[in-house]
Amino acid sequence: MSVSRRHLLRGLGVALALPPLEALATPRARAPLRMAFVGVPNGVNQSGWRPSGVGPAFELGATFAPVAPWKRHLQVLSGFAQKNANALGDGGGDHARANAAFLTGCHPRKTADANIRNGISVDQVAAQSIGHLTRLPSLELICMKTRRSGSCDSGYSCAYEYNLSWASETLPMPAEADPRLVFERLFGAGPPAERQHTYLLRQRQRKSVLDFARGETNALQARLAGNDRHKLEEYLGGLREVERQIERAEEQRLPRTSAAAPEAIPEDFRTHLRLMCDLVALAFQTDSTRIATVLFANEGNNRSFTEIGIAEGHHHLSHHQKRAENLEKIARIDLFYMEQFAHLLERLAAARDVDGRSVLDNTLVLYGGAIGDGDRHNHDDLPLVLAGGGRGGRHVKLEGGLPLNNLFLGMLARLGVERERLGDSTGIYDDL
Repeated sequence: MSVSRRHLLRGLGVALALPPLEALATPRARAPLRMAFVGVPNGVNQSGWRPSGVGPAFELGATFAPVAPWKRHLQVLSGFAQKNANALGDGGGDHARANAAFLTGCHPRKTADANIRNGISVDQVAAQSIGHLTRLPSLELICMKTRRSGSCDSGYSCAYEYNLSWASETLPMPAEADPRLVFERLFGAGPPAERQHTYLLRQRQRKSVLDFARGETNALQARLAGNDRHKLEEYLGGLREVERQIERAEEQRLPRTSAAAPEAIPEDFRTHLRLMCDLVALAFQTDSTRIATVLFANEGNNRSFTEIGIAEGHHHLSHHQKRAENLEKIARIDLFYMEQFAHLLERLAAARDVDGRSVLDNTLVLYGGAIGDGDRHNHDDLPLVLAGGGRGGRHVKLEGGLPLNNLFLGMLARLGVERERLGDSTGIYDDL
């Protein structure tokens, strides 16, 4: 077939990127490499997180039970630090600083006004180098409603607390919380006004984005061999299932009046988290982008977890004062978040790449945050796990508080992005 690897199934206001297919690959085709960051707040229960043993001879901590099937893809990293999340004379505001410094390694200016200043984040360094190779340079997601202005933590702007991704010292990349809008961004075509028009048209006609590309889809399926045909059907089925989940979430929130429907953010937190993970997997599978950040919840978040029977707020519990009851509940929250990370790994592992490997094999996903123990607010020995196509199946224990940005430089190098410095880096950690 004389078609491009980037072939899109086009229809009215729709451009569906295809998964890797053998018929669309050139003999020298290589799978793209990808990078994602998942942020979780308020530190962790240290005893549940810490592995036993070092190197390949290690056992995962209790928190890692949901991701145990992917142990050979995991590198649990102990000993990295983000020192610029410390006060450094600025007083309170550890959560805002931790969120701002996590992917930048920079000390944010303490201000609640417009004169914010931080540093470029690792994902945006990658996006500025390889983002032109995909339809979307990067994808920024958050699993909660956000605040764009005002003070959120001891005089620090909300911009620090709700954004992991920074394009420059003064420009955060706002994260999207609505899975419907993310879906439209990934699979709608044309300028925003046109995408909005066709979305409303689909709503009125109760049609899927797939219906608008039905002609090209059927023609392509007829030309594919058995393996490619099965792969395409599997991909389209998964795409439609994500769309159905979003539709169900919308229907649950539709008011019984003539008022406009509210945003399509599921009320169920677990559903919201998993939808966002599904969308990252779809974006990577279709090579719509190769860079993504997902903030499960902002630092200092105090939501309760009624889903798992916890009425107290997470931030409140994180100041556990070593009380067994608080630590047990923190461990359950840690496990809940790890279950959603496992869902992301499952989706990435199930998707086949153009080289025959899984998308997970060609992706580096860093999960964690810039606070170690929520009670101490420490920013060293951070809870981090690197999943994907690196030297998995090991526990790396470092001494001396190595800057986390050294790891970021190593991750960038794996994507072919060469950079000598980032934030407070002192060198490149490339033992990945």
